[in-house]
Amino acid sequence: MEMHQIRYFLAVCDHGSFTRAAQFSYVSQPSLTQAIKKLEEELGGELFTRERTGCLLTSLGRIVEPNFRRIYKEAAATKADAIRFTRLNNIPLRIGLMTTIGAQRLSPIFGHYQQEFPNIELELIVDNESALLQQLETDILDLVISAPLHLLGSPYESTMLYTEKYKVVFNNKHRFNHFSQIELKDIQSEPYLDRLNCELREGLRALCQNQEVNLYAAYRSNSEDWIVNLVRAGLGVALMPEYSLPANTDDVRYRYLSNPEISRKIYAIHFPQSQKKSEVKNLLTLLIHN
Repeated sequence: MEMHQIRYFLAVCDHGSFTRAAQFSYVSQPSLTQAIKKLEEELGGELFTRERTGCLLTSLGRIVEPNFRRIYKEAAATKADAIRFTRLNNIPLRIGLMTTIGAQRLSPIFGHYQQEFPNIELELIVDNESALLQQLETDILDLVISAPLHLLGSPYESTMLYTEKYKVVFNNKHRFNHFSQIELKDIQSEPYLDRLNCELREGLRALCQNQEVNLYAAYRSNSEDWIVNLVRAGLGVALMPEYSLPANTDDVRYRYLSNPEISRKIYAIHFPQSQKKSEVKNLLTLLIHN
């Protein structure tokens, strides 16, 4: 099979007909039809059924579609890397960051890294842990920085980077400004801003039940920025990892949570062969020692 056949197949999937797929692909419909026919002959069955409403995938088509999408995506990424390298003489390094990993600690390290290795082009992809690990498995990413609840086994390697504590976050007019320390029980009388992407969310819920603490979620959001801005507006308090908070802000205050203290460990997740790449090895060295 050839890449243009896969591209035409995906175009029919996305546009629902051979006619629209041909227009989108800037090719004549007979050429597109012939390419897909040859692909069907190679795979041993029809990929589409034609109906009045358009083209529908057959059972065989549904089976091969995810793999064809992955193949096409990887080929496009490889071509883009090659073009960047040959034109700019840069080496791309793709890093996946779990959505709750804050930039405050890592940004200076990335800046230091690019000063030392100016020919490395950093690409930072922010997503949930599951999606990032899938991209790591397909070589779209070189490294994932995450806070896994449980360490991943083989074939992954997990390199410990740092530990960060959780803080109680509130605005500068809140009564917590007068507290020297804040316990979990103090929060239950406040509107609580629930971070939906927090990996410790279920553990916190169990902890609250054990301590007979009831947190009233006034707002829920999967965006760290929204949570911080709701705090700024005085709409509630939140529990956040310390490096997820913006630095040097007058309208957002915090105290480390006490009784109990809560913290999480941040890891760099990669495959053993990744460390053979000098660009990955050098970045890991900086991350570990900073």
